[in-house]
Amino acid sequence: MSLLTPQRPASGAHTDSAATMVPDQSRAERTTSYDVADFPLPTGREEEWRFTPVDRIGMLFRDEATGAHLTWSNTLPDGVTLRTASTEEVRDSGAPAPGDRAAVVAAAHSGGATVLEIPAEVELDEPVRLRLHGESSDVVHGHLVVRLGRFARATVVIEHAGTSNFGELVSVVTGDGSQLTLVSVQEWDDTAHHLAQHDVVVGRDASVRHIAVTIGGGIVRMNTNATYAGPGGSFEGLGVYFADAGQHLEHRLFVDHAAPHCRSNVEYKGALQGDTAHTVWVGDVLIRASAEGTDTYELNRNLVLTAGARADSVPNLEIETGEIEGAGHASATGRFDDEQLFYLMARGIPQDEARRLVVHGFFASVVGRIGVPEVEERLMQAIERELSAGAA
Repeated sequence: MSLLTPQRPASGAHTDSAATMVPDQSRAERTTSYDVADFPLPTGREEEWRFTPVDRIGMLFRDEATGAHLTWSNTLPDGVTLRTASTEEVRDSGAPAPGDRAAVVAAAHSGGATVLEIPAEVELDEPVRLRLHGESSDVVHGHLVVRLGRFARATVVIEHAGTSNFGELVSVVTGDGSQLTLVSVQEWDDTAHHLAQHDVVVGRDASVRHIAVTIGGGIVRMNTNATYAGPGGSFEGLGVYFADAGQHLEHRLFVDHAAPHCRSNVEYKGALQGDTAHTVWVGDVLIRASAEGTDTYELNRNLVLTAGARADSVPNLEIETGEIEGAGHASATGRFDDEQLFYLMARGIPQDEARRLVVHGFFASVVGRIGVPEVEERLMQAIERELSAGAA
């Protein structure tokens, strides 16, 4: 039995997601391939592209190499290495194949995957840091593979800044009993376009925390997909985004529970202000018949700070077995709470400061779980800048 249970938005929410409530096919049926020809050019009418302004990002769908690159810098703790690998080696490593046109083009024209190798049983005291900076509107394709050995523990921070038209595939394969926190920060200029697919394979009894922080970019679309290589795995997907006037920030997640006794928890929070600011969050969870003992939950909250902004939020559960620990989802989009603002102002707090406190409180449950103090501080500073710009 397959049960599709998308959440209908609350009355008055700033979303059009109720217009098409049920996906056109099971997530288990979506194409994955390393062959560009297997993915036709998106038109915007497909379920997976229906919210995305595909007419503005056509350059990232072209099946051609550009030779352009982003500027890279990195901080690698002792024992951690970077090297280049062929597509054939990446396939043999257990990394999933690309799942959409932009991702397969990124893999095909990256010039070889960059492999970040963290050896087995290593416990890193400091994060691995990869900094990518674009300096032009050139089309750039990139494929990063993160391999974490058995029983290793590590935090990896990937930072994107500057401007570019960037197609990115990130493939993460974690060994049994390992623990990984991966933080992806999108702090692009407003002229940047960034289409990303992040694939995470959670090893047996391993745990992965994937955190998306999107606070910049004209169009940013991130697909995060999690699968399990064996029982006992745990995946946590966290996200924070803040869209300003003219920005389109889109986050899609797919958690594929095929192994028994695994867990997943997803929590994304976003804020919007300014005319034509647009955010999209789509969360798909598939619990296959073999995934007995699954425990999963997904949550999305959106805070609309000004008129003219739009948030689409679509959670979906597809369940093929009743032998599970639990499965649920929640989604809500609402305006700024004037009652909270009035409560604080009645106690002598100026309006701008009261507004700032309400927004900080909204994001606190996610930001405080990032676990990298520098990223947490930068995020709150960026939110401060957005709020200040909106109040100006």
